[in-house]
Formats: sequence, C-alpha cells, structure tokens
Amino acid sequence: MSFLDILLGKPLATADERAEQIGMAEGIPIFGLDALSSAAYGPEAALTLLIALGAAGVRYIVPISACIIVLLAIVHFSYRQTIAAYPGGGGSYTVASANLGKIPGLVAGAALMIDYILVVAVGISAGVGALVSAAPRLQPHTLALCLGILAVITLTNLRGVREAGIIFMAPTFLFLGTLLATVLIGTVKTVMAAGHPIAVVAPPAPLAGSLVTAASAWVLLQAFANGCTAMTGVEAVSNGTRAFREPTVHNAQRTLSVIIGLLIVLLAGIAYLVRAYGIAATDPGKSGYQSVLSMLVAAVAGRGWFYYVTIGSILVILSLSANTAFADFPRLCRAVAQNNFLPHSFGYRGRRLVYTEGIVVLAILSGILLVLFGGITDRLIPLFAIGAFLAFTLSQAGMAQWPRA
Repeated sequence: MSFLDILLGKPLATADERAEQIGMAEGIPIFGLDALSSAAYGPEAALTLLIALGAAGVRYIVPISACIIVLLAIVHFSYRQTIAAYPGGGGSYTVASANLGKIPGLVAGAALMIDYILVVAVGISAGVGALVSAAPRLQPHTLALCLGILAVITLTNLRGVREAGIIFMAPTFLFLGTLLATVLIGTVKTVMAAGHPIAVVAPPAPLAGSLVTAASAWVLLQAFANGCTAMTGVEAVSNGTRAFREPTVHNAQRTLSVIIGLLIVLLAGIAYLVRAYGIAATDPGKSGYQSVLSMLVAAVAGRGWFYYVTIGSILVILSLSANTAFADFPRLCRAVAQNNFLPHSFGYRGRRLVYTEGIVVLAILSGILLVLFGGITDRLIPLFAIGAFLAFTLSQAGMAQWPRA
C-alpha cells in the first residue's frame, strides 16, 4: 500500500459513486455544520452591538431573533423549491443564471465563492480564538493552530464525501445534544420560576449608568444585520443536492428542513434564555471577556462536567464548520466550469470521486486569508455577511422571476 493510499484512501471506481452518496444522517454534518454552528456566534454578534444599552439592550434580543427566524423560514421554503426545481445543484448560481441572465449568475457565483472562502477562514479562526481564550498560553500559536486544522479538514475531504460525513457526525451530534439540553433545562427552570430563574453561576451585570444610550432604529438594524450571520450556510444543501442518494430531492429537502428546524430551535431558545437570565454580551477586546454561550451554560447548569463538555463541543464545531464550504465550493466550481467560466479541470473527479481541484484551491485561498490576518477575523465578518446575502437576494429574485422564453 502506497503512502498516498494511506493518506487519502484507495482510489474509487466511478461505479462506486452510489456507495459514496449520503443520507440525512451524513448530510447534517456535511452540509449543516456552518448553519448550525452559527447559533454559537449569531446571537452574540447582535448582543455585542447592544452592549452600550445595558440591561435594556438584552430585552431587544427576543424581537431581533424573532425577525431573523421569520427571514430564515422564508429562505428555507425558497430553497426547498430550489432543490426541487434544480436537482442538479448549483444553488444561487444556477438559479440566477437560468432566470436572470449570465451576469447576475456570475455575480451570484462569485459572491458564493467569496463567502465559502470566508466561511473556512472565519470558522477555523473562531474555533481557535475560543480555544486560545480558554488557554491563553496557546495565543502565540494561533496561526499555526489555524493552519493545522485547515490541513486536517482538507485531507478529510480529499478522502471522500461519505467519509467526511462519518468523521464529523459524532462532534456534530454532541454539539446539538448538549446545546439542546441546555435550552430544554433552562426553559423548564424559567417556566417553573415564572420567568425569573436563578442562575447557578450569575453572569456579569450589564453596563449601567452613563453608558446606557437610547436604542435608535440604526442601532437595532445594525444588531439585526449582525445577528443575521446566523443564516450563513443555509444554502449549502441546495448547492450539493447531487450528493444525496435516491430519492435525491426528497432526501435533500428533508435534510434542509431538519437543519433549519434545529437552527430555529437553538436561536429561539438562546434568545429566550438570554433575556430570562439577563445575559449581556461582554466586550471581546477587553479582559474578562466571556462568550454569551459560556455565560448561558454556566447560568443554566453551573461549571461542572456538563459545562466543559458543552463548551468543548462548541469549540470543535466552530472549527469544523469550515467543512460546509469544502462540501459546496468544489461543486459550485464544477457548475461554473461546465459553463466555460472556469477551467474544465474543476469538473474532474479525483481518486476518491471528489472534485479535488476545488478542494485544493479552497484550502490555498483560505490559508492565504488566515496568514494575512494572522488567524484573527474581526475584519472579515462584514464581508462574510455581504457575500451570503448577495447570493440569497439573487437566488430569491431568480426563483420569483417568470421563466424566460
């Protein structure tokens, strides 16, 4: 057995493609990691902009989250229709190209490609950033840790789609199980306490006094926009529909609905409990910073073994959320290459029946971003949201457009 066989696995014949197709259980970790992991930073992104409002800012998280959930539901139903109408995959690029024309299609494709590159950089650096905040001694090695995780995820995806799903399944379901348990336990405690639960570990008090300012419409809109980063990744299933086993459309739609349903439950539960326990965001640039989820889990269950298992699963999932981009970026490149806008080599499958060139290019571009920003991604997050929403908008416009003659 050669070194390449050990590293990437034995070559697969084209006849083995059916065995490499996936069902819902593998589809959730492959296509849902980015969307589900955003529950760990979406609500905090909104709350961070409300810090100056003090305790009053915490009360706005519920209506802001409700608006995000409504928008998420609309996008969900639209992408279910996209999966049925375009079972060959391609998502926003395919929809915009077919219904709006070549230029809007290429804009959507470019926006998605940029978004996927940022997904990798932001996901990995966010996970490493959380690890470094828990173990400050690792801070000098931030970039090395980021590049190491990038290498592991790249090699895993080069081994094949199905194998990537199996490897990432355990941490994904651990993350979901612990976070859903936190929401359930916290909700029961809140209901039994008539809406005023007592925290096991009290969170830091929100800002007060002269720092409290009026909640302007602009501030609330900014908080809503930041919170909408929780919607990134919801297009992934429609891009990768071809990866599902028969009945392809049904399996893809079910996977999308489960991912969105879980995300809605997490966002709603986190917003409800953050308000009930009076948890405000802390400034990430100052000492004493704690993530919103860290404070929430400690308030609900204390800082015992459950706390450390939950936070550990969050750290792992944030790092592995980059896998969604590795699942979709190569398929998007293939769709663009079929229309002669990228080299045709992006459409060739490698030894494990994956689009090897797309995976390698994504790893290189993401690695360059990580090196340029030293593994710190605060400046990338606005671009991260812009890419996703441009693709959403063009996709929805394409689905609403009458078919062209």
